[in-house]
Amino acid sequence: MGWVVMLVLAVLVAAGLWRWMRGDVGLVQFLGAALLLALAGYAWQGRPTMAGAPKAPPAPAQQLPDSAFAEMRPDLMGQFNNAAHWLSLAESYQRTGNTKEGVEIIQNALRRTPDNADLWVGLGNALVQHAGGLMTPAAELAFDRALQIAPDHPGPRFFYGIALAQGGRFDEAEQVWRELLASAPPSANWRGAIQEQLDALAQARASGRIPPSAAPAPAPAP
Repeated sequence: MGWVVMLVLAVLVAAGLWRWMRGDVGLVQFLGAALLLALAGYAWQGRPTMAGAPKAPPAPAQQLPDSAFAEMRPDLMGQFNNAAHWLSLAESYQRTGNTKEGVEIIQNALRRTPDNADLWVGLGNALVQHAGGLMTPAAELAFDRALQIAPDHPGPRFFYGIALAQGGRFDEAEQVWRELLASAPPSANWRGAIQEQLDALAQARASGRIPPSAAPAPAPAP
């Protein structure tokens, strides 16, 4: 059937060329040669009897769970400010595994507002996510910059502890959280979030999921 179709098309094209361009013999000859070349190419490479090989549509990208930062950020840092928009956008890329894009989005936001502590905390978290959960020197600098801008805000220290714990530095994370809890006002609504992290560490140690603490047991929190 492939040859039949090609021959029918060749006859139709030749008839059209002869009718509409018979006054220009050179052009007719040129187009006729091109048509013969196409037929020769089909005869050489054409495989009309070859079975089709349809491909299935690509599988949708797997959505990764939110990081601890994304889950707890609204409670400790708010969700109705300029930084929240950029952080939410970065987190949407992180959920698809595109951690590099997540870092770049926050970096672009920081070029506009370089003194935004929330964005620096978000950058530290994004860099940790991009490094597979490890605290890198660049992430350390980002958290430190956030703490310099907002020394009294719980967000930088709390999420710095989260990043330390994600990288397996549990004793350091515990120290950061205990110091933050000790300095928190009794009425602070975020004291419960810190205590939950400390309780989770204690339970993980008790069950053997993480190594026991190398530091002496701390005094109970007030």
